[in-house]
Amino acid sequence: MTLGVVLSTTKRQLPIDDTVRLAREAHDAGLHSAWFGQSFAYDSPSLAAIVGREVPGLHVGTAAIPVFGRHPLIVSSQAQTAQAATGGRYHLGLALGTKHLTEEGFGLRYERPVRLLREFLTALRQLVETGGADFHGELLTATTPWPAAVPGAEPPVPLLVAAMGPQALRVSGELADGILPFLAGPRALAEDIVPAVTAAAAAAGRPAPRIVAIVPGVVTADTESVRQEAFESLSLFDGIPSYQRVIARSGGTRAGDLAVVGDEETVAAEVRRYREAGATEVVFTSTHLGGEADRVRTWKLLGELSRESGAKDSDTKESGTRG
Repeated sequence: MTLGVVLSTTKRQLPIDDTVRLAREAHDAGLHSAWFGQSFAYDSPSLAAIVGREVPGLHVGTAAIPVFGRHPLIVSSQAQTAQAATGGRYHLGLALGTKHLTEEGFGLRYERPVRLLREFLTALRQLVETGGADFHGELLTATTPWPAAVPGAEPPVPLLVAAMGPQALRVSGELADGILPFLAGPRALAEDIVPAVTAAAAAAGRPAPRIVAIVPGVVTADTESVRQEAFESLSLFDGIPSYQRVIARSGGTRAGDLAVVGDEETVAAEVRRYREAGATEVVFTSTHLGGEADRVRTWKLLGELSRESGAKDSDTKESGTRG
């Protein structure tokens, strides 16, 4: 299992220079990856490309670009450019988005989102793997009169989906490389999400999917205050039905209930619970909620856990080779 952090979200936009500085700090702390939310502000693949270019060795990812209001040809160009710029360290996340943002922001009807996701992934897979597409679906068309491959965009960009519902998980298992569940606790992962996406991937003859769990969390001594900050910061998700369902399946009633808040021992134990539930990667978000000192403390712990996990994986591989 690898660990990473989210550097920018829809609510938290930093100057690019500050983002690069924090990315270097994350890498130096031992973290494997840095992720960027897609808002109406920064273009997240571009930001990821800049950061990945400036911080060699750090994996960068987008979590996640809504499929409404985008086209596979454009997203492919963005993703392949980021992949080439980072030397193969870019990870593309897609999302269904929400009815409110789709209809209010883009003026588009939020209709048949799962069908759109299926068609989007099908066309995008062709583009990133072959450099071309000839796709004609019900909701979109993607063809390439001339090549769409970006030199140096290798290996093909990994495609992940912020999927948690049964239909989206099925499509993701069949067509994507993994998922980016957010506010899905260990119980929801183990009992619902991981089995569903893994079964869909197996039925489609695809490898076991990556499970990149995005988790709000802070290492802090001021647990009560930071917990309250988490409730306020995550309150947007309390009113979204898809999140309400997964929060309930995780044993919570509000999004803030899924925040991991406490001392090093408490947070480390929760990270291990996510791993036991099937997460192949854990990415912490909202680490700034307790202030700068707590953010540094949180990243230090995550870096230590990442190195510990990497060392165990190396020992396991070496033992297997000897055996």
